[in-house]
Amino acid sequence: MDHGTFMDYILMFAYGAKCGAGQADRVIGWLQAMDGDSPFQITRLEHCLQTATRAEQDGADEETVVCALLHDLGEVLGPYNHSQFAAALLRPYVSEKNYWIVKHHGLFQSYYYLEHFGKDKNARDRYKDHPYYQDCVDFCANWDQCSFDPAYQWKPLEYFIPMIKQLFARKPNPFA
Repeated sequence: MDHGTFMDYILMFAYGAKCGAGQADRVIGWLQAMDGDSPFQITRLEHCLQTATRAEQDGADEETVVCALLHDLGEVLGPYNHSQFAAALLRPYVSEKNYWIVKHHGLFQSYYYLEHFGKDKNARDRYKDHPYYQDCVDFCANWDQCSFDPAYQWKPLEYFIPMIKQLFARKPNPFA
């Protein structure tokens, strides 16, 4: 495309918009794929449902609730960089704050286990001066870390589907 014309790029963006129109359904399918084998007492999907339920119960806005639901979506698609995968998927549709939290939650979550591997559990502190640092700490402490509880009553995926569809129906910023 080094010799692409304006119209070539218009066609490319139109095709991207057509593909984007099915994004919510693909995301729902990926979430459903997380409802299987798990090293925890609950499935990966149930963990995400718990996280989103906790966020909503704490009064988070709908965008943040969907980000809580999708924060670990990368576990099935990019397990070694799951946070960055989920953040990249969400970036054209969400605020800079929610993007940053999802992108960094994996590192911030490692606060709870790095010391078991002889690593510095405070690795997240390299972002201590970032404006969303405390928001990410709170995301992990209040919603993510505690959401592996088989006795917790979470809302089902069907409850969140309209929220997912609404988020991905937003006009994306392809330059985000």
